[in-house]
Amino acid sequence: MNVQGPTPPTAEPTTEAAPVEPAWSLAEPVEEESSVAAAEGAKEALSSQSETVGSVIDTVDKVALSLGDFRISLFDVLIVSAVIVGVLVFAWFASRMARRLVKRMTRLDDAQQLLVEKIVTIIVWAAAFFIGIDLLGIDLTALAVFSGAFGLAIGFGLQKTFGNLIAGIILLMDRSIKPGDVIAVADLAGNESFGQIRKIGIRAVSVTTRDQREYLIPNENLMINQVENWSYSSKNVRMQVPVGVSYEADMKLAEKLMLEAARSSDRVLSAPPPTVWMSEYGDNSVNFVIHCWIKDPEEGVGNVRSAVLKKLWWLFKDNGIEIPFPQRDIHLRGSDQLERLVELLAERREPQSGAKD
Repeated sequence: MNVQGPTPPTAEPTTEAAPVEPAWSLAEPVEEESSVAAAEGAKEALSSQSETVGSVIDTVDKVALSLGDFRISLFDVLIVSAVIVGVLVFAWFASRMARRLVKRMTRLDDAQQLLVEKIVTIIVWAAAFFIGIDLLGIDLTALAVFSGAFGLAIGFGLQKTFGNLIAGIILLMDRSIKPGDVIAVADLAGNESFGQIRKIGIRAVSVTTRDQREYLIPNENLMINQVENWSYSSKNVRMQVPVGVSYEADMKLAEKLMLEAARSSDRVLSAPPPTVWMSEYGDNSVNFVIHCWIKDPEEGVGNVRSAVLKKLWWLFKDNGIEIPFPQRDIHLRGSDQLERLVELLAERREPQSGAKD
């Protein structure tokens, strides 16, 4: 008879949770992505062409700078530099070709051509900027901080530059000032002279005077300040030539000779014709003003005035018209000192006359 002890209770199977595998294993290194998408694409494309080229690229790519999750290699720098240079060359070439095409549009005048050139240039450079951003794979949302700083820079440091740019575009749009116009300018001393607009740039307007002095006037100044434009609606300019004749002269003959002298200049217009006005009775002469018109003020005004006065000089000489000059009568009051001075002069003259005898 077999005596068996109590059977041990059977242990219930315990369920253990399966170990959770980490998202990335320590044994497998994480492959760092290039910070520049264009560099990664260029690396894959060049490596697939040749193993030698791929090894060289890997060697260059190993020279890198890592700051946390940010990594930039020498290869990235080369690709970014190549993209920037390529975009700049493309924008320069495209803007130059666009300017050539605009100049061939004969239906547009100089001001309209310049306006179209500026707008096309801005569009080309803006498109080149966004193309470069796309090639480099830069997320525009990452530029939010930079755009804010750039906006502050425009608001403080570049406010005048962008203001002059917009002012130049507005001047070309309303055609109040355009290349070829003759405007009056003043230097720092306040002396006013006139000059011709040669160029309307991004920042300033170039005005060249008759003595080849070139003034660079900011576009904003021409838009907010008063400007004397001699050729805004018409290039005809009336000039004045002041003349004085003697009170004893024949006034009708003098006026006739003045008109003849004005008509003798090739640049004086026949319509409207020259006129002569008497301006005042002066201290020494009867003063007249010859009014005559010219249509090319950019060629100068002083040379026309000089030609008229030279011709009038000889006409007055030939016809006996006197050009007066100031004359003064001096009255000396008698005094003891004056009489003594006269006696001394007489005494000095007597020995000299005796010596000659």
